[in-house]
Amino acid sequence: MAAYDVIVVGLGGMGSSAAYHLASRGQRVLGLERFGLAHNLGSSHGGSRIIRQAYFEDPAYVPLLLRAYELWERLERDTGQDVISQTGGLFLGSPDSRTFAGSLRAAREWDLPHEILDAAELRRRYPTFAPGPEEIALFEAKAGFVRPEAAVAAHAGLAASHGAELRYDEPVSRWEVLPGGGVRVATAAGLYHADRLVICPGAWAPQLLADLGVPITIERQVMFWFQPQHGVAAFAPERQPIYIHEDAAGSQVYGFPAIDGPQGGAKVAFFRRGQVCTPETIDRQVSPAEVSAIQAHLAGVLPTLPGRYLKAATCMYSLTPDQHFVISAHPQHPEVAVACGFSGHGFKFVPVVGEILADLAMSGSTEHPLGLFDPRRPFPGPADSSED
Repeated sequence: MAAYDVIVVGLGGMGSSAAYHLASRGQRVLGLERFGLAHNLGSSHGGSRIIRQAYFEDPAYVPLLLRAYELWERLERDTGQDVISQTGGLFLGSPDSRTFAGSLRAAREWDLPHEILDAAELRRRYPTFAPGPEEIALFEAKAGFVRPEAAVAAHAGLAASHGAELRYDEPVSRWEVLPGGGVRVATAAGLYHADRLVICPGAWAPQLLADLGVPITIERQVMFWFQPQHGVAAFAPERQPIYIHEDAAGSQVYGFPAIDGPQGGAKVAFFRRGQVCTPETIDRQVSPAEVSAIQAHLAGVLPTLPGRYLKAATCMYSLTPDQHFVISAHPQHPEVAVACGFSGHGFKFVPVVGEILADLAMSGSTEHPLGLFDPRRPFPGPADSSED
C-alpha cells in the first residue's frame, strides 16, 4: 500500500489549492515545494493579481471564472482572511483592440454586467486616465484583485488542517510511474510513493514535464511600484479600479489601485514584454532603462502615476505557444494530473484549478470544460513574447 494517496509537486498557487481540495476530500496528501511557504522566486508573489470575468483571452474561460469567484469567496469564509477585493476594472483601447473587443465579446456571450465608457466619460469618472479621443473602455464592477501570498498561505493552511503533509525546501528531482501501479517521486531527502501524482511546476515545467509534448517558454517579467505625483489619494481602491490598457501598437500595460497605504505606491507592469530565461538564469536585478521605459509609456496613459519610482520585482511567466493553459491528465500517464503554462493570466483561476486537479487525480475526469487546455491540441509556432 502506498504511503500516500496523492503527491502534489509544487505548492504555489495551483499546487496549494490542489493539496487543499484533495485533503478536504479525505485523501492522504503529501505536498512537496522546492522553496519555503513564502517566497518570491516563482510566479505566486507580487502582492496582487488581477481578477476579472469579462475575459478577452477567450469566452471559454468564463465558466471557470464564475466558479473561481465562488471558491475565492468560500476561501475567505473558511479562513477569515481578506484575499480578494472587488474594485471594479477598466479594459481600455481602441474599439477593435483585443483588450476592449475581446472583453466585450465575453461579457455579451455570458451576459456579464458591464458598462461601455467613451473617452469623455472615462476622464470624468476616472481622472487619473488620459485616454485618446478614439479610445473606449469596458467597465466591469466585479473585477478586482487577489493577494497571491495570502491565497497560497490560506490554501496551504487549510490543506494542513485537513491532514495534508506539506514539505518545504524539498525540490523534486524526478518522478516516475511504476510498472506495477502507482508513482514514485525522488527528492534529496528520499523516495516517496503514492497512488497518483499532481504536478504544478510553474516555471520548472520544462524540466519536470519534458515528456508532456508542450513547448513552454519561460520569460522574465517585471512589476513596478510608483508613488504618484500628488500622492495616492486619487489611486485609492475606492476611486481607482484595476485596469488593462492596450495602445495602438498592441502593447498592454496593467495596474492596480494603491492598495498598500500612503507609502505603498501603485503597482503597474507591461503584460508579456519579457526576456526568455530559465529559473536558473533569470536576472533578478531591474535596470534603470527598464524603469524609464515604463515611465515613458505611462506618461501617455496615466500621466500622474510615474511620479517617484519606489521598487520593482521580477517574476516568471510560463508561456505556451497559444498562451492558453495546460490542465489535463498526462497523455501517457493517467495516474498523473498536470497544470502548467499559465502564460501570465492564470492566478485568478487558482481555486478552480485546484478543484479540477482533485477531480482528475481522484476519478480521472472532471465536469469542468477543459478542451481549451488539452496538451494534445495543435500549437502554433514559437511562443509570442508580445497582468496579472
